[in-house]
Amino acid sequence: MKLLGYQRLYWWMAFCAGMAAVLVLAFGLRDSESAVPLPDAIVQLPDAASGPGSPAAGSTSTPNAGLAEESREAAASALSSDVVEARSLLGGLRISVYLSETAQIERLPLELYVRGVLAGEMPAEFELEALKAQAIAARTYAIRYLRAHGAGAEAGGSDITDTVQHQVYVPLAELADAWPADKSAAYLRKLSQAVRETRGIIATYEGEPIEASFFSTSAGRTENAEDYWSAAIPYLRSVASPWDAAIAPRADAELELSAGELADKLGIRKKDLAKLRIAAHTAGGAVARVEAGDHTWSGREIRELLGLDSSHFTWRSSGQRWSIVTRGYGHGVGMSQWGANGMAREGYMAEQILAHYYTGIRLETLDTPSATNETAH
Repeated sequence: MKLLGYQRLYWWMAFCAGMAAVLVLAFGLRDSESAVPLPDAIVQLPDAASGPGSPAAGSTSTPNAGLAEESREAAASALSSDVVEARSLLGGLRISVYLSETAQIERLPLELYVRGVLAGEMPAEFELEALKAQAIAARTYAIRYLRAHGAGAEAGGSDITDTVQHQVYVPLAELADAWPADKSAAYLRKLSQAVRETRGIIATYEGEPIEASFFSTSAGRTENAEDYWSAAIPYLRSVASPWDAAIAPRADAELELSAGELADKLGIRKKDLAKLRIAAHTAGGAVARVEAGDHTWSGREIRELLGLDSSHFTWRSSGQRWSIVTRGYGHGVGMSQWGANGMAREGYMAEQILAHYYTGIRLETLDTPSATNETAH
């Protein structure tokens, strides 16, 4: 028992040393505006359907409930080794992020923010070129948002939130819980590499940052923007995405409902279910319109009413039981994350992945006049 006590003391000293290095880095990167407490309930966040995209299905990037005690020393060591990597991401624009769980604001360099978005939006196991494509999309989204809304437009004077309302962002201090301890160092280096090798690059169309919409998994094709949202966007066009089905863990799903449950969710009488039919499809193959007598819904409305993975669905019924089968995961507009990973596995570069999913775009750096965000601080 005495030996065990010495072991625990040694572990605690090593853990504190590792975390001290992390704190030196974290506070060295923040300025006096970071971690500013905000009043409770300043902002009510919408549900996940409103964000630019959803984390890739099957992602291991979502923080776990917590690592075992004996694993935390390895995690702390991984983060303390991040000092050198983080230095390469300093400088340039800065962005303030509202941290929804703690009601605080973190202000940090844009490139470190992009790395945190990578950790939140795409599995670190993905191919490097897919991660680089996601980094460019994340940076583009942030710059476009700042240009459209200006600095300090969000809760407590922040620029952007850490949720799917904008982009999921994982702070440095939480990365120890985001990945298995024995992989933290490698994953952090990989994400830093993806950001460093794309530093300052954004996607533009006619000189303006694009709406860099992305989602998890396609059903074989992406969707035209106007088929899911209200307006046509020239670079968000339906394109083939055959890679998803072979590698995505959530390419298909099935929901079973009783006839009564389905009628209640759709707001119609149970007998009207006999008239239910798919009346039109989109260019991407998703459901565009559903009818039941005088009732009409868009495919998106059906998806939201039933809580489906996508609007690419079919159904079968025995009269009293209904089975709704979906393909893909997410809204289907823009870059498919699993499709991007499939392309990367086949040797495509990040630039080629982005050019495939965003029609007619160019890649520019932030120091060019057409790409500079004059409202960012």
